[in-house]
Amino acid sequence: MSRLHGTKDFWIGALRAEGPAFAAAVAEAPPETPVLSCPGWTINELALHLGDVYRWVHIVVTSGGTARPDRPEPGELPAGMNPFQFWQHGYDRLMVAFDGLDPEAPAWNWAPQPKKAGFWPRRMALETAVHRWDAQLAIASGEPIEAKLAADGVSEVLDTWLPAGRRTATGQWHGVVHLSAPDAGQDWYLRLRGEGVALLDTDTILDHDEHHARAEVTGTASDLLLALMGRVSFETLGVAGDRALLDGLRTG
Repeated sequence: MSRLHGTKDFWIGALRAEGPAFAAAVAEAPPETPVLSCPGWTINELALHLGDVYRWVHIVVTSGGTARPDRPEPGELPAGMNPFQFWQHGYDRLMVAFDGLDPEAPAWNWAPQPKKAGFWPRRMALETAVHRWDAQLAIASGEPIEAKLAADGVSEVLDTWLPAGRRTATGQWHGVVHLSAPDAGQDWYLRLRGEGVALLDTDTILDHDEHHARAEVTGTASDLLLALMGRVSFETLGVAGDRALLDGLRTG
């Protein structure tokens, strides 16, 4: 069953680790280095993208309401800044805002969750971790995402991205999927119905399974998250059952 693995302090702590790791990878790579896991992007464009996200989230969490604020035009650098400096400025400013953040304060988000500011430290910790992996892969190999953070990322895909309709593929899926991350001591069970998804517990599956289609995927929490986010293939993990169901889980 999906459950949060963190609190505001946990997610801010993750950002304090992932942010400098992202910066180190970007600093090591020439600006035009291709980002293999984000086809068509360079390291410069990856830094600019994440800086844009930070700028936008800072506006959201400081706006004081649940209405969606106007978003700045993406890709526009302030005068005198290169993409890395833009990223660093956005990261530093966002960390200050998060340090003083009341998670219960009103703030817009794009998901089914309550419109509260506490949504955003989690989202930014995971956004930064995945893009840190992207940046490291561009220069060598991506270091795994820490197991507890990655497990929360898997939960986020299931409780936030999929219910919000943010799948990569379009289609109808019918079946039950079991994801297992032994390194994090975590299992997730979900039922796919058409375009919908429902998180289940073991007893629900055993007592009320109306679908014959099943898939089971086993891997580290990091590899599961990276597969769900489209960074690695599910085929690199342990997969059994109906692989077609896995297309209904991809969000990147």
